[in-house]
Amino acid sequence: MFKNISVFLTAAILIFSLAFCGSVSPSGSGLKVVVTIFPIYDWVINIIGESNSGVDISLLLDSGVDPHSFQPSAEDIMKISICDLFIYVGGESDGWVNDALKEVSNKEMQVINLLEVLGDSAKEEEFIEGMQEHDHDHKHLDNNEEEHEHHGDDLLEYDEHVWLSLRNASVFVDSISLALENIDPDNAESYKINSESYKEKLISLDNDYLNIVSQSRTKTLLFGDRFPFIYLVDDYGLNYYAAFAGCSAETEATFETVIFLAEKVDELSLKAVMTIDGSDQKIAKTIIENTITKDQKILTLDSIQSTTIKDAENGATYLSIMQDNLEVLREALN
Repeated sequence: MFKNISVFLTAAILIFSLAFCGSVSPSGSGLKVVVTIFPIYDWVINIIGESNSGVDISLLLDSGVDPHSFQPSAEDIMKISICDLFIYVGGESDGWVNDALKEVSNKEMQVINLLEVLGDSAKEEEFIEGMQEHDHDHKHLDNNEEEHEHHGDDLLEYDEHVWLSLRNASVFVDSISLALENIDPDNAESYKINSESYKEKLISLDNDYLNIVSQSRTKTLLFGDRFPFIYLVDDYGLNYYAAFAGCSAETEATFETVIFLAEKVDELSLKAVMTIDGSDQKIAKTIIENTITKDQKILTLDSIQSTTIKDAENGATYLSIMQDNLEVLREALN
């Protein structure tokens, strides 16, 4: 998939280096930070704070495109090439990054890969009972089997939706703050203060999640959709069923998948079928049509993977979206 990208990147850097010569350089007047997705962008904004507003922050996925299908433009590659700090998620969807980093002209640039920051805490993509197979061969679980089936090491796929854990977010904020302190020691104290203040908000919201889940009627979510929320449900001990795994490209569920999920709704007396942002809700509606009561609500959790700067200008933040998700959980679990 990424076999020919190096040739493209080399040509792109040559063209844009000529175009930007004299106007943009790694040693420009301000700090340059490039990030791939909105949650990282918002964390950086909060760590930098208002006093360091001259920092240039670029969000690459700013058109609402799904990260799993993103391919960088020549301009994107140029931004990465000359930045001081580049932060990305890692994993299969960011397969283009290795070639992009070969073209870096700022040899002092620091790079943060969120999956590498998590280390052993990173989770494998899961395939659970009832979930429709995709991409690789998976083995269905027996109904009584409690452990999830994982790929062998040669096919290991980590779930990339690491930002959907408030606890992970605190770890990432520490890592980003440290990088900024190293790059810009004059403002190091400000970065430390801002990151600690922001982490207090993350911890507070995490406690709100714990309280809501502890008081909930049920501890199971059912998605007629992809499921990118492994990190979130594991944080709070929730169970789940879903039509597809988080990084699946599937959009049509089989009859067997729909019936399995509909029967689970009935068995567990669930009052809602979940979807993620951007869903056409077709699968969720079909599941509901095959339940006994056919009266479940469709509720949507926001994966924050397609949020844009325009959304931010309209008031969206990482914390506000996670707060909205908490309210959706409150309704879904009660």
